[in-house]
Amino acid sequence: MSNTPSAADAGPPAEDTGLAADLGWSIRMVSTAFRRVATSSVEDLPGGPRGYLVLVALASGEPPSQLALGRQVHLDRTVMTYLLDDLEARGLITRRPDPRDRRARQVLITDEGRTLLDQARARISRAESRLLADLDEPDARQLRRLLARVARTAQREALVAEGGC
Repeated sequence: MSNTPSAADAGPPAEDTGLAADLGWSIRMVSTAFRRVATSSVEDLPGGPRGYLVLVALASGEPPSQLALGRQVHLDRTVMTYLLDDLEARGLITRRPDPRDRRARQVLITDEGRTLLDQARARISRAESRLLADLDEPDARQLRRLLARVARTAQREALVAEGGC
């Protein structure tokens, strides 16, 4: 047996101790770049990126209440109301009384909303491809899966911080 440390025992390489190894820096750089390309990809939607997230949430399942939708996309009630007003004025969503609770309003995406969402998704996909150009397809899928897991944790933490759980 040798007393010489192996590469695994030696710790991170020198280049892993700078900014490139800092999670906060990495998230900030990716977030800034994504915000730039995403914003231009959805500028035709009311509310831009916020409107896009609302349409994505609505297209993926049972019509939620306004309150549940606001929690899902992490938007304040007042902001959500104004955003939904703008989306509804453009014919992209509609609201109706919730059959389970007449005091609540369900939010539904319209056919026009789905069409605009599909167009925005295509533009976002092209922008994401540019941002992920240094990754092969398996790495890009893995990054998406890992980020989704971290996002769910962050969402739970936000709910706890707000006293929601």
